[in-house]
Amino acid sequence: MTHPADTHCPYCALQCAMTLTPTTGTTDAAANAAPDAHVHSAPVTVEGRDFPTNRGGLCKKGWTSAELLRSPSRLGAPLVRGADGALHEASWDEALDLIATSLRGIRSEYGADAVGVFGGGGLTNEKSYLLGKFARLALGTSRIDYNGRYCMSSAAAAGNRAFGVDRGLPFPLEDLDGAETILLLGTNVAETMPPFIGHLAGAQAAGGLVVVDPRRTATARLTDDGKGLHLQPAPGTDLPLLLGLIHVVIAERLVDVDYVESRTVGFDRVRRSVAAWWPERVQSVTGVAALTIRRLARRLAAGGTTYLLTGRGVEQHVDGTDTATAAINLALLLGLPGRAGSGYGTLTGQGNGQGGREHGQKCDQLPGYRKIVDPEARAHVAGVWGVDPADLPGPGVPAIELLKLLGVDGGVRALMVHGSNLVVSSPNVREVREGLGRLDLLVVCDFFLSETAALADVVLPITQWAEEEGTMTSLEGRVIRRRRAVTPPAGVRDELWILHELAERLGCTAAFDTDPEQVFEELRLASEGGLADYSGIDYAMLDRGDAAYWPFPRDSGGTPRLFADRFAHADGLARLVPVTVRESARPAPTPGTDEITLVTGRLLEHYQSGAQTRRVPELLASQPEALASIHPATAERLGIGDGDEVEISNHRGVVRCRARHTPDIRPDAVFLPFHYGDDQAANLLTSDAVDPISSMPEFKTNVVRMRSIADAASIRRAEETGVLA
Repeated sequence: MTHPADTHCPYCALQCAMTLTPTTGTTDAAANAAPDAHVHSAPVTVEGRDFPTNRGGLCKKGWTSAELLRSPSRLGAPLVRGADGALHEASWDEALDLIATSLRGIRSEYGADAVGVFGGGGLTNEKSYLLGKFARLALGTSRIDYNGRYCMSSAAAAGNRAFGVDRGLPFPLEDLDGAETILLLGTNVAETMPPFIGHLAGAQAAGGLVVVDPRRTATARLTDDGKGLHLQPAPGTDLPLLLGLIHVVIAERLVDVDYVESRTVGFDRVRRSVAAWWPERVQSVTGVAALTIRRLARRLAAGGTTYLLTGRGVEQHVDGTDTATAAINLALLLGLPGRAGSGYGTLTGQGNGQGGREHGQKCDQLPGYRKIVDPEARAHVAGVWGVDPADLPGPGVPAIELLKLLGVDGGVRALMVHGSNLVVSSPNVREVREGLGRLDLLVVCDFFLSETAALADVVLPITQWAEEEGTMTSLEGRVIRRRRAVTPPAGVRDELWILHELAERLGCTAAFDTDPEQVFEELRLASEGGLADYSGIDYAMLDRGDAAYWPFPRDSGGTPRLFADRFAHADGLARLVPVTVRESARPAPTPGTDEITLVTGRLLEHYQSGAQTRRVPELLASQPEALASIHPATAERLGIGDGDEVEISNHRGVVRCRARHTPDIRPDAVFLPFHYGDDQAANLLTSDAVDPISSMPEFKTNVVRMRSIADAASIRRAEETGVLA
């Protein structure tokens, strides 16, 4: 291919627009060269493209994204584990025949639910849709879930509970430009999606950018010089902080009474539930001054254009749904959702984190955000698929429960992984590794030999974003086009083709089209009438550049702004839901000990498990290793020098890395990025305890001990010998 392609970045849900232009001399022959043929220069140049979200800007990850297309570590042929225990190249027929034969045997011996599928929030809408269909028809299994369970599940559960629908931002991102006040709770957009910060300029100019984060992040520093306010609560105390803000709003009569009476139900129960959270009590729990809490509540209620936005920092907890619900309650009491110039939203993280959770990857879901237990939903989707509704399996189990079933009696004997690096991104990584090792068959589709792919029995090399067509749904609920710019290498295949080939080998007679546009046409029909209705969207519309925000029923103009007139519950009213602080929700450091709270998060240079960005030389050189960020006062107390090699440990595992002193973190916490593998994987330390509503794991706050390597070795010798070193 020789013509430029207008597409979008392969990374986060901001989905920055870019144009890819094939470089001079890029030919199909070069594209089809083997990965070791020294054709490693990027086959396309990347230019930022003017689009409402990024306005021509890109971050480091976007600018360097093309380097991965011809990376020397790119997989160029299927790999099959041999009798010698090593992975060896195989033909596609050999690999697919092996998979199909193994799956048939496992299903015959153990039943259909002995096969599991683990998807990803980076898959296109077409792949997400077809993967869900493949699991339920070709495999007949209920056991499918995806890594969005680690990202958006608490926010989604809270949104569905309060509003009756889950769309991350129920308004276009551009609406933020006119805001006087923006409250960012637990999100570091300056590093995770840098072009986003252009939309904060209005609030900064008005002195109204408010950032809540235990760390003084790059986003928190945007509030400097009178541009706003940074609140630095103790890790895991966002819920009490929000309850304190609600208390002030009610106590000082700052509630938008007309809005609450006409558009919500449940106020009296919420009023009673926050009565005990006066600001001074909140200060004692969070460390945020009572005066600051009162001033912030008054600022939010001042009557200007105000937005509340949440991110993973307040959601990736065992009480994440309740914390997100408290943020929604605050927004509803202030009359923000659906009001012109104001609103509430949550910032989707993964590239297709929104679309990926709408069309069938979730264990309880069918396309269009339909519930799999709903007889009408089952009948509708079964009609599109040409099967009896009774042939569709029932609901499965969420991601963490699915992983706990790996290789156990009555559990999952085979697992297919698409778009996820489980042994870096999952909590309690040691147990996940052990579970994968117990499987009879592990199949991984990936571009590279990720940490998870390295454990697989079969690895299938797949196309990257610039080599494929499809659609994505951005954090705004806007459906956008991914376009192919270059021909993929000869040895890789698109996942639509892989699912088609496997379905045929498994004897499934349902249609599994390999043309993305035809798959999207089927998705339109399957989603029609659902909450996430895409039936009025087609490729021609998207190729013209038309803005397409779901729900977009047939013959409509779409819905860029939700909730202007009603919410998605049958009565049109939003639910104010009382939530409480569960003191035993998560363990806390024991006073008077060397225990400390581990906070995990992201870096500017890397994305998710780092399986891609750690293979870009410029990004890796900038952040080559995990560094444990610790306050100088805490480091002095623990005897840890700046740059010292340290062990961070708890009963789940041990991380070995170097320490970095910084005043930007609270003295009661240590920060680790989660982009690294092996013994630098932060998730060796995180808990697989989950939120009871969303099944979100506790990623953000875990109790650990931190020691220098020398001290840790000395302590181990003493424990082994009983003699102090």
